[in-house]
Parts: sequence; C-alpha cells; structure tokens
Amino acid sequence: MACPAQLGFQDAASPIMEELMYFHDHTLMIVFLISSLVLYIISLMLTTELTHTSTMDAQEVETVWTILPAVILILIALPSLRILYMMDEITTPSLTLKTMGHQWYWSYEYTDYESLCFDSYMTPPLELDPGELRMLEVDNRVVLPTEMSIRMLISSEDVLHSWTVPSLGVKTDAIPGRLNQATLMTSRPGIYYGQCSEICGANHSFMPIVLELVPLKHFEEWLLSTL
Repeated sequence: MACPAQLGFQDAASPIMEELMYFHDHTLMIVFLISSLVLYIISLMLTTELTHTSTMDAQEVETVWTILPAVILILIALPSLRILYMMDEITTPSLTLKTMGHQWYWSYEYTDYESLCFDSYMTPPLELDPGELRMLEVDNRVVLPTEMSIRMLISSEDVLHSWTVPSLGVKTDAIPGRLNQATLMTSRPGIYYGQCSEICGANHSFMPIVLELVPLKHFEEWLLSTL
C-alpha cells in the first residue's frame, strides 16, 4: 500500500508490476539524459560568445538529429510492446473471479464454486478497529491463492468504474454491457489495497478494493469455512 509522502510506486507484488517498474526506470533514465543534454546546450548557447549565424547547411547534424531520436524511440517502444503482450497474455486460469462495479461498492463471484458470491462495501470510519486504514478497509475481503493464475472478469451494473490494484499492476475498466479480462498472479502473500480509478459519482472515493492473497492451503480452509 502507499505510504505518507511516497513519491515512487508501491512495492511490486506481481511479475507484471515488476516489469512495469523496470520499464519506468529505463524510460526515466532516457528522459534524464535527454533533458541534461538539452539544458547543457541551452546553457552553452547563453554563455558562449561564439555563434554560427553564417551556417546555411549542416547535413551531418541533420542526419544525426533525425536518426538518434528514431533509435531512442525504438529503445522505448520494444520493451513497451513486450510488456503490453505480457499483460494481454491469456493462460489457462486456475481460478476465475467475476467482479461487478456498482454505485458505490463491488460485488464478487467465484464462478468455479456454487453460491460463493458477496458484496464488498467500505467500512465506515466509526466502525474501524485499531490499526485499520480509513477509507481502505471493507466488510468482505477478496481471498485468493498465491502462485496461481487467476482470471478476473470485470464489468459494471451502472456507470463506468475501474478496478485497480497498484501493487499487482492491474487497472481494468468496468464497462456496462462489456466483460473485460485481466490476469492476476503473485508469489507474495499479503493484503493489497486498491480503489476505483474512474470517477463514477458522488461516492467514487468510497469503494475500495482489498485482496487477501494467501497460500493455497489457507485458501482451501477459507473455502471450507465459507461454503
């Protein structure tokens, strides 16, 4: 989850999020080098007395500043396309979870099990236990197993929503009449928080997402106690 005054990403808890963070660092380094070069040239032009007002043609320079940006764009595009294909990759899921957005709560259905569905509302601040997080806790958490491919089917009953869990690198729009798909997989047990990331009305800020990722044995125990 995010911390006060945090400037960077949340800790990655999935392979996709790790790749996104590496790509961010890769792109940021390129932007930093380009910005440094531009600032150096500007400062050089402002401080030097030498000018080139008589230069009418410089084919070598024009060739360089045409080819170099193209190479830089390729260096950015190739890893970006790789991550894009990874995010859209469809594998055989071990578990399917259907998520429906409402104004202003989420409902979940484990489609592999009969009658395992529930609504998830934000816990009011006055009902929070000590140590719980304001505007992030819910009355029913989503419990999922680790180290397994989980297919998320996401839609909406009313307006546009967006099901987002930053630590897992997942942000999928919930659109009425359309079923979007995302894949979850993590090897790190823990509790992960997210929120609706599409303005959906007056209580948009009050529909958090809480995932509790546990080892398979604990997930099976939770199933037995729930069904």
